[in-house]
Amino acid sequence: MHPNDGRVVSNFIMQALDGKPLTIFGDGLQTRSFAYVDDLIEGFIRLMNTADDITGPVNLGNPGEFTILALAEKIIDLTGSSSKIDYKILPEDDPRKRKPDITIAKELLAWEPVVELENGLKDTILYFEKMMHGNTFKTQ
Repeated sequence: MHPNDGRVVSNFIMQALDGKPLTIFGDGLQTRSFAYVDDLIEGFIRLMNTADDITGPVNLGNPGEFTILALAEKIIDLTGSSSKIDYKILPEDDPRKRKPDITIAKELLAWEPVVELENGLKDTILYFEKMMHGNTFKTQ
């Protein structure tokens, strides 16, 4: 994961580690679902190991919903950052809710995510901290 890939998790973590305000668009009450890479890879492997007549589509993701505001607050807490939250205007096309339906993955692959959001965030924060201290990239 690149620290400046424009995704909310990496953006929030980098902002928090840099002590910058975390940017939330809208009121932060829109929901998102976050899946940890280890869970997704396990789902991909299970899908690849199915019979040839299984072609999908199969949703892989985490049906647990979290508000963007809760995510920001959790990242501030886990990083020990003094960052505040900076609210910006919500783009018109921003969805209020994102939640994958993983029913087929459960039935067909006996798969569902196991990594809890907080644990995934801790690992991701550690990953970015190591990158920062190793100077393998420059933050903006």
